[in-house]
This record gives sequence, structure tokens and C-alpha cells, in this order.
Amino acid sequence: DGYFYQRVAECRFSSKDLQGIEFIDSYVFNQAEYIRFNSTVGKYVGYTEHGVKNAEAWNKGPELARELGELERYCKPNAPIYYSA
Repeated sequence: DGYFYQRVAECRFSSKDLQGIEFIDSYVFNQAEYIRFNSTVGKYVGYTEHGVKNAEAWNKGPELARELGELERYCKPNAPIYYSA
């Protein structure tokens, strides 16, 4: 009994070219994804009523600016490590 919360931030690489990197940040509650940021889309998208409300607010606030920087801050510097493994 209880609740399950999970946040998954990942870099997806489609090629060794740094232009093919995508940053995805997903929020999950009780095994249902309710909101996601995708660097290709460039904004949060909600998948439930709660997620849609959060997406609307987060797309207008400082959360969006922070997420937009994650591709450069987190994914691109770690790409060489990913490809060397």
C-alpha cells in the first residue's frame, strides 16, 4: 500500500552526431506518466488532467528555462562517455 513517484531524466542518442541528441525528463505517478519535457518539442506536455495543468504552469515559469539548458549541460558533455563504453 502506498504511492509510487518516479522521475526519469534521460539522454537519447540517435547518432554520434551531437545534433541527434534528445533530452527527455518524465514524471511518473503510480506507474502512469503524467508530464514530460522533451528537448525536441521544447516544452512540457501533460498526459493527465494534473499533468496538463502542471505543463501549462511550468511552460510559463523558470522550470522551462532550466529544462531547455539540460541538453547542453548534461547530455552533450556526457555523449563521448556514452559512445566510448
